[in-house]
Amino acid sequence: MPELPEVETIRRQLSQNLPLQIEADKQSAGLKKNVLKTKLPSLKNKTIIKINRKGKMLDFIFDDGSHLLSHLGMTGTWLMGKDIQLTKHSHLILSGSNGKNKITLAYDDPRRFGKMYYLSHEKAVKKLNELGPDLLDPTFDVHYLKLVLQKFPERLLKVTLLDQKLFAGSGNYIASEICARAKILPTRKCKDLKDKDFPLLLQAVRDVIEPAIELGGTTFQGGYRDSSGEFGQGKSQLVVFFQKTCQMCKKNPVEKIILAQRGTYYCSRCQK
Repeated sequence: MPELPEVETIRRQLSQNLPLQIEADKQSAGLKKNVLKTKLPSLKNKTIIKINRKGKMLDFIFDDGSHLLSHLGMTGTWLMGKDIQLTKHSHLILSGSNGKNKITLAYDDPRRFGKMYYLSHEKAVKKLNELGPDLLDPTFDVHYLKLVLQKFPERLLKVTLLDQKLFAGSGNYIASEICARAKILPTRKCKDLKDKDFPLLLQAVRDVIEPAIELGGTTFQGGYRDSSGEFGQGKSQLVVFFQKTCQMCKKNPVEKIILAQRGTYYCSRCQK
């Protein structure tokens, strides 16, 4: 599933071609049946003026004040360009102009686990407020980390980091890597965290996310693609996730366990 770095990469790429005045649109049956969670009228003659992001949710803002919220699910992406290659998985196709070039914007999703909501401004704000602070938001600080984690003393750290109502944008590989870089076992209970651990966790968040964005996101097993159809190169900076040997100590084999039905990787030498 695309996590914060992948969704932010797509947002930045798409934003380079705004504003986009839509001249034609096409919705597939699969979009209407599986992806859309609200009715989506024709977007013809509307203009996308801005694209925001909160957590894993893209927020397309139109000139009339309406919003299209898009969660990419497991395999979704937005492709954009003058001559993009559409496929049978291109479920929403928007054709238009940014004032300089003819542009096609297409939502591509083979498994159709993504979600879209076409909402008024007020309802979009309400929907986004269901999420916790974005991991890159200035309000996401040591005080917030300590406050939230201490609310759930019996929860395991890594499982808590996956909660989108607390940590918008986190996901399986990010949570595993945060624990690793903070040198904390993913199985440690929140009540067992010490004061010194919270600054380490915050720094780990930045150390995981910022390089991943710079590398265009992270692709596993041919999954995520950016808006140009390219794979992300973020695997090169992972220290435990999908690794055989810990890339911090370079000695210990990485161990894998299942937490909350998800593969979790850690180094028993580096993490305590």
